[in-house]
Amino acid sequence: MAGRKARTLGQHAEKAAQKFLAARGLTLIERNFNTRHGEIDLVMLDSDTIVFVEVRSRGRTSFSCAVASVDAKKRRKLIAAASLWLARNPGYAHRPCRFDVLGYADASRPVWCRDAFRG
Repeated sequence: MAGRKARTLGQHAEKAAQKFLAARGLTLIERNFNTRHGEIDLVMLDSDTIVFVEVRSRGRTSFSCAVASVDAKKRRKLIAAASLWLARNPGYAHRPCRFDVLGYADASRPVWCRDAFRG
């Protein structure tokens, strides 16, 4: 039951994230791109830039930061999955790319970390 609840929470967070980002001018290209490396929640276009979005959600009882939960191992998986996405979508391969993380601690306003892997 806990797995189903977490999956449902994640799906709601992804839909909310897509809506939040669309309201800020990003356009959805693909949702839930799955590879052997893992999944990219949202692939979006921000002007000319391809944005790979990791959506993190935590229940109300969790005190850990959803955005901080993207560790080095998860970053490597996302980068590998993004490389595969670009290989499968060569029409986008020439565009600049970035990785954003959108975190929800509850149903409140998300924390949006643009270009989260830089720096």
